[in-house]
Amino acid sequence: MSGRYVNIAAYKFVELDNIAQRKEFLLARAKQLALKGTILLSYEGINMFLAGKRNSIDTFLHELMADEKFSDLPVKESFSDHQPFTRMLVRLKKEIISMGVPQIQPELKTSPKIAAEELKTWLDEGKDITLLDVRNDYEVGVGTFANAVPVGVDSFREFPDAVDRLPEEMKQKPVVMFCTGGIRCEKAGPMMEEKGFHEVFQLDGGILKYFEDCGGAHYDGDCFVFDKRVALNAALAETGLAQCYACQAVLSVEEQASEYYVPTESCPFCFKNDEEKTAIAAARRNDQIREMTSPLPGGQPYDNVRPMNVPARFDRSSTIEFLNGMHPHLGSEYWANEIELQRIQYKEKPLDPEAEVRGGWRVEHLIPHTIEPDVNARIDVLYEDPALIAVNKPAPLPMHPSGRFNKNTLIEILRSVFPGERLRMAHRLDANTTGIVLICRKRIAADGLRVQFENGNVKKTYLALVQGCSEDDAFTCEASIADQPAVAGVRLIDDDGLQARTFFRVLSRFEDGTSLLECKPLTGRTNQIRVHLWHMGMPIVGDPSYLPDGSVTGNQTKSVDSPPMCLHARRIELSHPLSGMPLIFETPLPEWCPSFAE
Repeated sequence: MSGRYVNIAAYKFVELDNIAQRKEFLLARAKQLALKGTILLSYEGINMFLAGKRNSIDTFLHELMADEKFSDLPVKESFSDHQPFTRMLVRLKKEIISMGVPQIQPELKTSPKIAAEELKTWLDEGKDITLLDVRNDYEVGVGTFANAVPVGVDSFREFPDAVDRLPEEMKQKPVVMFCTGGIRCEKAGPMMEEKGFHEVFQLDGGILKYFEDCGGAHYDGDCFVFDKRVALNAALAETGLAQCYACQAVLSVEEQASEYYVPTESCPFCFKNDEEKTAIAAARRNDQIREMTSPLPGGQPYDNVRPMNVPARFDRSSTIEFLNGMHPHLGSEYWANEIELQRIQYKEKPLDPEAEVRGGWRVEHLIPHTIEPDVNARIDVLYEDPALIAVNKPAPLPMHPSGRFNKNTLIEILRSVFPGERLRMAHRLDANTTGIVLICRKRIAADGLRVQFENGNVKKTYLALVQGCSEDDAFTCEASIADQPAVAGVRLIDDDGLQARTFFRVLSRFEDGTSLLECKPLTGRTNQIRVHLWHMGMPIVGDPSYLPDGSVTGNQTKSVDSPPMCLHARRIELSHPLSGMPLIFETPLPEWCPSFAE
């Protein structure tokens, strides 16, 4: 280790005086010892990141900790083959971690800490907790704990407002928050307690201490650090990631090899793509999709394993109660038979009907010799970059595994041609609806698009061929829609339901009594366009659930030989979730759509 650099991170909230004199001493001593990095000093304490040779680091810490205020300073170490900092700075700050809420004083009160080993035990046991990532979104995009909730900030100063946006029900169960080294949690915890969270813990030492004690168990990806190493893996080793000078995006080794990556100038996320290169890449990807779906991946018999996560409301319920409660439409007799056949398992062990299940468990349903129904798999990739994919979805094709469909779904087919990637759908279309769908390749992109959808900043335009015709050329429906389905998977109009608003414009009227409409949903409720048109007496041609006679049937995926449901997501407008560049995607007209003058 003699030739390697020792990297240390340490902080302590403690009342300090004479911080100007402390600054001069620490800066001079660090330079004498050839250390580089940053030390932040304020009246509330110290926060430092330093790197140097072993003897120099040990000498500096010995002298610093001779001061009784720092005698118990906790220090985390890692190692690198190069000096990750370019200079030595000591800065005086109002806060050693800026949140801008002066009444929060960690030197007087913090939330209780949970050791890394104890958190791992909780996660191993499936304890019903919320993991809250209090770091910035670009850090979360590099890696985080499995199923963690990102607080959704670009800066820690946004944390107080971000806490107000967290679901109210989160206050009623234990929350374990975490950050890189723990310092942000020192302030985040008391702030959350002030805002009504009843049981808040902070991960002692943060992600880096968890890596040191527990490795990478339950953690996906790497940990962002604020130096030239960019990120560390679970072994606390440098990963080879880089950060774009222009847009601050974190880049994988493959992304650094991109022709769009020019250090100090651009990267694949902020480089303006050439249309011709985009088209060539899309055509190549579409050829891969055609190859992977001929034959259809779910068309040959296979042993299917369907996961079922146990919600908190079924904690300590019997196995049969849990199954009937989650899927009542299948019936008690069906589930009793599946249990008898030992197809309901937890950790590869069959469950008895009266066995107690726990909230957070992942129960598996084994379905042998599965053959899935045929689907239309002619997916066309319209655009892709390292963060985002836009596709034209055919129909019938379910978006994600559910019911009779698993491998024959949009997300599973795309995963086969984007191997090793954790794809996330930014929004959804019905299995029978065609048109534009956005898929995120990075968590940070998914979080960014989620905010755009929630704030109404994404503009969507659909085309619908409907039974009947409106006398008005343009009209709006504002009927509220039920939060829960009244029939299996089908929502209905409910005066006490969720607010919903859709704008319609007549594009063409036809002699057979149908008409072509442009539809713009201004809210994002399930089945919104279909429900509103059916409510107004103009159901969509071919809709299998919302029928022309005013009745409804359960949600169902049409067969490939059935006439299509004539609803198509034509156009979407948004900002790129990383670069902020305006994006507009538009699909070709479907075969059922008559030509019209736009």
